[in-house]
Amino acid sequence: MTAAPKDKAHLTYRNAGVDIDAGNALVKAIGPLTAKTRRKGVLSGIGGFGGLFDLKACGFKDPVLVAATDGVGTKLKLAIEMGKHDGIGIDLVAMNVNDIVVQGAEPLFFLDYFACGKLELGVAKTVIGSIAKGCEEAGCALIGGETAEMPGMYETGDYDLAGFAVGAVERQALLPRKDIALGDVIIGLPSSGVHANGFSLLRSVVAQTGLRWSDPAPFAPNETLGEALLTPTLIYVRQLLETIRTTGAVKALAHITGGGLIDNIPRVIPDRLAAAIDVNAINLPPVFRWLQQETGLDDAGMLRTFNCGVGMVVIVSAGEVDRVLKALDDEACLIGAIVPREGGEAVRLKGTFRDSRSVT
Repeated sequence: MTAAPKDKAHLTYRNAGVDIDAGNALVKAIGPLTAKTRRKGVLSGIGGFGGLFDLKACGFKDPVLVAATDGVGTKLKLAIEMGKHDGIGIDLVAMNVNDIVVQGAEPLFFLDYFACGKLELGVAKTVIGSIAKGCEEAGCALIGGETAEMPGMYETGDYDLAGFAVGAVERQALLPRKDIALGDVIIGLPSSGVHANGFSLLRSVVAQTGLRWSDPAPFAPNETLGEALLTPTLIYVRQLLETIRTTGAVKALAHITGGGLIDNIPRVIPDRLAAAIDVNAINLPPVFRWLQQETGLDDAGMLRTFNCGVGMVVIVSAGEVDRVLKALDDEACLIGAIVPREGGEAVRLKGTFRDSRSVT
């Protein structure tokens, strides 16, 4: 029988790199933040094995549940490198709840997943605080989540985020509607910037130019490049739900994320129809003018990679345009129309970007 080595180290979870006490401290610290997101239907706070939500308390009669999950891609790497974590959680919420509202659904609750190499309480609290802020903006409750400390999987200082949202809509109010027809009008809602798509290419552009994140942004000299690019994704939920409910005129919505206008609009229109986009109607914001200049992408390439200043698309009948525009953002504009597919592409582009001056 072989005896155990006398010098064998005494191992604990803590000296293996996982601090249970830090995790418990985080749950305690974020309690007041999640409490601010509480809404009708919430039956439990954080800390349990699962979050409880009472759908009946929200007044739905014949509800359909709508679920979404997403992350923020390599924009997260920029937040980590900048040490600026107070907006990335808004991006996380936005990428999920904007996908839910395009079904006509009201986001009800949200759960997050935060994984890191070593739990830094200040960073984690800031990130989750920004998630709570995004939930407040969207009107949904942050009812739970998971914090995973995984040394060896992530380097110290690194973390990853994922989000999960659930919403509900009355069955008869589901979008897209089945009456999308020739002549319907496509309205574009402005984005706040790059949002959370295209950052792998964007990071390559920055490396190619030799710019540092701390340098003045070529397209916004009053901000550093990193700060300008970390502008959080807009959350369109309240604005769109109000428009849907007050006008009854919205036929379809499309969240413009990866794939841009070219890949996202076809997801909500019938196969027999196409979207004719007037590129000249889109006022390309300075950040995208800079990206086009540095990448050499043509207009079609830009419109399939970035949102190009249009973060959400609304489809309505021509006779309802004025009423819907009045209910929407002042900067909403007409960018196209529904036309016959006739064996062609699902999205057809005409014209060139308006105000496509070079960035100096």
